Amino acid sequence: MEAIVGFQLDIWDFLTFLAVLVLVVAGLAIFVFIMGLPGRVAIARKHPEAEAVNLLGWYGFFGLYPWLKALVWAFKPTDVIDIRYTPREEKRDIEEEMARLTGKKTREKTPEPKEPK
Repeated sequence: MEAIVGFQLDIWDFLTFLAVLVLVVAGLAIFVFIMGLPGRVAIARKHPEAEAVNLLGWYGFFGLYPWLKALVWAFKPTDVIDIRYTPREEKRDIEEEMARLTGKKTREKTPEPKEPK
């Protein structure tokens, strides 16, 4: 090794290499944690567009603005008002989406109770 670097490597050099490696791994772990934060917040808040928030958070890597937009979007109130679906259907769809995003098993689909005429 002395012929390659021009001096004898001792224990302090190897400890320095180890310290730099630990810092690089810690930096990457912090980076991954921060980039995925909007998606985790959206999933925890049962956001109806949690998957879109998650993707925008990861695409925020290309600039600060998309990541900030995703973080704000994750905290946006999630009251869904859609006249095409009943609140029960919408809640069931959101629960299925959250189960899919978190990797949990979904419940068996039960038929919607019919309302009496």
